[in-house]
Amino acid sequence: MSVRLLKKLLGSKVTKGTLELISHDGSSETFGQPTEGYPDVAVRLADSKVARDILLDPRLGAGECFMDSRLIVERGGIMEMVQLIRMNTPWEKGGRLKAPSPLKRAKNHLSFLANSFNRPDSAKRNIAHHYDIGNDLYALFLDEKHWQYSCAYWPGYPENNDMTLGEAQEAKLAHIAAKLALEPGMRVVEIGCGWGGLAIYLARNFDVHVTGITLSVEQAKLAKERAEAAGVADRIDFKLIDYREFAESGEQFDRVVSIAMFEAVGQPQFETYFRCCGNLMKEDGVFLMHTIGRMGGPGSTDAFTSKYIFPGGYIPALSETLAASEKVRLIATDVETLRLHYAPTLRAWYDRCEANKDAIVDMFDQRFYNMWTFYLAGATAAFESGGMCNYQVQYCRSRDALPITRDYIQENERKLMAR
Repeated sequence: MSVRLLKKLLGSKVTKGTLELISHDGSSETFGQPTEGYPDVAVRLADSKVARDILLDPRLGAGECFMDSRLIVERGGIMEMVQLIRMNTPWEKGGRLKAPSPLKRAKNHLSFLANSFNRPDSAKRNIAHHYDIGNDLYALFLDEKHWQYSCAYWPGYPENNDMTLGEAQEAKLAHIAAKLALEPGMRVVEIGCGWGGLAIYLARNFDVHVTGITLSVEQAKLAKERAEAAGVADRIDFKLIDYREFAESGEQFDRVVSIAMFEAVGQPQFETYFRCCGNLMKEDGVFLMHTIGRMGGPGSTDAFTSKYIFPGGYIPALSETLAASEKVRLIATDVETLRLHYAPTLRAWYDRCEANKDAIVDMFDQRFYNMWTFYLAGATAAFESGGMCNYQVQYCRSRDALPITRDYIQENERKLMAR
């Protein structure tokens, strides 16, 4: 019965590209039609319960079955399988606009309640779950120079995509630095500093002092080592501290920047986050936030991501992001939507993980490797065909803190890239 229901579901979803489903008894059925640009995939169900587990919760069930090698991709890879499903149901073709159903509203509300416990103690555990699994893993797939674990910037994508991952990440750092409008002698604080990539970049290219804060022990340790090796340790301080506690210190900075940290805040903490950022800014200060975003209205984090990848995480819609920042009188001076840039970034990470499969399996095990590649494949599909994007929002507290046109951003970026 479960296999029949799964076949019915796939038959209604997969019309372009082909998906061959091989049941545990050896029988097979192919769905869809060969279509240019769409993958050709074959998957095998290793036992009679795989179909049931997928139907009970498609994203979580499929992910766990793949992790346990019970859902086996025999033609193509997990990237192609997830891509095929998502390409056939693109976010833009989701139907006419309508109000969320009562069930959808209830699901979102429960998700918000779950995130309401993202207090400082649980926030530290959540960050450790993902970032303290060992720097050796991240060294295998991040760019070697900047160690950026966030969306790169690919100006020529997709028609002219000849940049390397490292070049695209440097372009991202230049894009962000240009929006900060830095001047000599400024003090900058980075909330969620990762392995120090942006801090080192700013210290190298500008006469500024950077304070980076993080909750990850592994990140803080390596960030300090990388700053020493780069010869800029005298202009960077890395602190292991929660942003809420740090904001209570009373320190104020000329510039505040946060890259790919807002996703870990949790929806009930949005107003607190923006209040802390506002309190860290001088009156003429500037704040630049780069975050994964949700197109359309607020939603909920899928079960696989919440359970295995980013516990406590939440991808914000632009509407709720701006609504929260408005409550603390931050002025949104520039909003940019990066619609496609994360897809080639994720594909580059996925390719590097595939190339280092043996090392990752030796480091952890096959189940972890399957989990990690399923996560990267799902994320890629979400940015290529789903409802995910990236937002960069620039804020100030005083309306005359920045030039009134965007020309300075392009000029600053051009100078940085010319170096």
